[in-house]
Formats: sequence, structure tokens, C-alpha cells
Amino acid sequence: MTKTFRRTSLSVAALAAGSAAVALTAVPANAATTSPAATAGATTVPAALAAHNADSSDAVFVQTDNTAGNQVAAYRRAADGTLTLAHTYDTGGLGGVLSGSAVDHTASQGALTYDAEHHLLYAVNAGSNTVSVFAVHGAALTLRQVVSSGGTFPVSVTVHRDTVYVLNAENGASVQGYRVAGGRLEIKKDWNRQLGLDASGTPQFTHTPGQVGFTGDGRQLVVTTKAASNDVLVYRLGPDGSPSASPTVNAFPGTVPFAFVATGRHEIALVQAGTSTVVSYRVDTDGTLTQQSAYATGQAATCWIARDGDLLFASNAGSATETGVRIGAHGALTGLGNTGTDKGTVDAAAVGHNLYVQAGGTGVVDEYSIAADGSLTEIGAVTVAGGVGGEGIATN
Repeated sequence: MTKTFRRTSLSVAALAAGSAAVALTAVPANAATTSPAATAGATTVPAALAAHNADSSDAVFVQTDNTAGNQVAAYRRAADGTLTLAHTYDTGGLGGVLSGSAVDHTASQGALTYDAEHHLLYAVNAGSNTVSVFAVHGAALTLRQVVSSGGTFPVSVTVHRDTVYVLNAENGASVQGYRVAGGRLEIKKDWNRQLGLDASGTPQFTHTPGQVGFTGDGRQLVVTTKAASNDVLVYRLGPDGSPSASPTVNAFPGTVPFAFVATGRHEIALVQAGTSTVVSYRVDTDGTLTQQSAYATGQAATCWIARDGDLLFASNAGSATETGVRIGAHGALTGLGNTGTDKGTVDAAAVGHNLYVQAGGTGVVDEYSIAADGSLTEIGAVTVAGGVGGEGIATN
């Protein structure tokens, strides 16, 4: 894999007691350019911009998680994969910061999620306990709704067909379900499940849950708890999308299960931050995880993961690198090497043979082309205003 290793100087730290705690010199976030709306309303899009973006379906969206007013920066994606800022949109909510965090204020994956079936974008507002729903037209967004997250400090959102779930990280944590109807979310109050985690665990950013997501077939809901309990919880979903009363608990002591991607109808690739390892699992019908393969990155604070076909890219916040991994038959994992990023590597998204990586230490998104052999070549970078510590990146 091509190694660029530029700007990798990092005040790193430490994984202590099985926690993927990255100790960096905190950089204060820039203030948002506009105050968030107190209530939901449509964001005005300049007519010329809307007309231009209506003809373009290639866009990358980046969430700032700014505490002065959460925003989504929309970038047009050129044929060569480079990004150009189209517009920045207020979510109508506030970003939030988990105690102990520096480059990863929500310490989660999936804080910003694109719904391809309904052409919607979902953004969590961790500081105001809400979720924003945007209509997507190319790189142009229209704010449709700001809805309660059904809990405290939402950090991750996932969608399968007409069903959406949000993961709330604080006060013992919870998941809340919704139905998509008419371009909006309808909260299903009986689809709320309390996780019962220890709300006093410290540091907070390692002792809160990391992600909620569906298996590939949409029949099971998966939740990672990180160091809060070192578990992966699996809820069986009914035909209407409702969750089972309680989950199957898969315990992985000391591993800090953080983030995952679906790699098949019943398979996932999971990052264990405490051991900096990518592990492939089959999710059985009873919710039990059966390990298929494992690959240790050899990097510090491996926490996030993105997929491009049979290629996986794991983000290493402590090493400021991306690790490439190929997934083969029966979940077999083969390492492809490491590529340098800007400091504080966090969430990432892959589309059209390009990888886009958020670097929370600087608020930069690094742009890479992906070769057939999985190697990465840097093609540029953009700085997201107010994006230091932000998490959440999605493509349409």
C-alpha cells in the first residue's frame, strides 16, 4: 500500500485498562457561522446552487458536531474524486462532547447516515438530544425535520428500508426506533430499549456505546458498547422492524468493541479498539457472533471502519493512519498495509474508488484514490470550518 505519512506528528496516547483512549492536545472547535434554529425549519438554498446541484448526484457530507451549532458541510465530488465545498447547512441542533475526548467528540461511528432509498440524510445532534432529517438533491440539502432522539446524547443512526434506529450514549444508553414516512421520521415509542450500562464509567468517551447498525439482511440490530461492558448486543427484529425485548449479549472482555460494517447478509467486520484488531464474524439467527478471522493492525487506537467492496479500511486515531484489509471467502482477512493521514484519524467513507477520512485533530477531510490492489494515493484534502473533533461522514 502506498505510504504517504505526511503530517503524522501526534501527541498520542494511551490504551489503558482495555480502553482506546487517545490523549491529544485538545484544539477548540471554531464557532459555527450561524446559530442553530430553535425549531425545525427549511434551510434556504441559493437558487443557482440548487440548480447546479440538482444535476450532480456525487456528494460527500461531513458533520461538524460543533457545540456552538451543529452543521453539515456538503461537498461536490469531481470525477477525479477531489472535493469542492458547495454549501454548509445548520442542523437545527447542537453538537456535544463526551468527557475525555479530543479528536472524537462523540466517540462513535454512524453519526451521519445517508438513506439511499428515500434520498434523506440523518444527523445526530448530541448536545440537544435530537436527530435532523435532510432531503438530499445532489449536494443540496433541505432541512425537513428535527425530532427527539428518544434518549440522551445521540451518537449513531442507521437505516434499513423504512426502519431507522438511533443510539443514545448517556444515562445508561438506549436505542430508539422510527418509521420513515413522507420524508420524515415517525418515532415509535414502544421501540425504545434501555441498554442499562453504567452511566458513571470513566473516561466517558470510552465507556459509552459506539454504534448501532443493521445486519445486511436487515433482520437484526447490532450495538457495540465499547469499554462500558465490552459487549456486542444483537436484537432480533420483527417483520414490522420492532426489536426483541432483550438482546443476545456477546461478551468480549477487554477488547472494546467499537465500530463495524456489514459484509454480507449475516456477516460483519468489527473493530476491537482495545486490541487494535479487525475481526470478521457471522451473526447467527440467535444473535450469537461466530468468529471467522482476525487481523491485528499493529497501530494505536484502531476504532472506525469503512468498506469498499472486498476492501476494508480501519482508522487508527493514535497512529494517524488508515489500515487496508481485504476480506475474502468465509471472512478471511488479509492486511494490505498502512497509509498516513492528518492527525486524529476518525470516521471514514468510501465511494467510487475513493476514500474520505475525517481527521478530528485538525478538522480536515483527507481524500484518497483506491487502487485495485487496495493501495491508497492521496489526491487532496479539505478543511471543514468548525470541524475539529467532529464525527460523521456520508456519501450519496
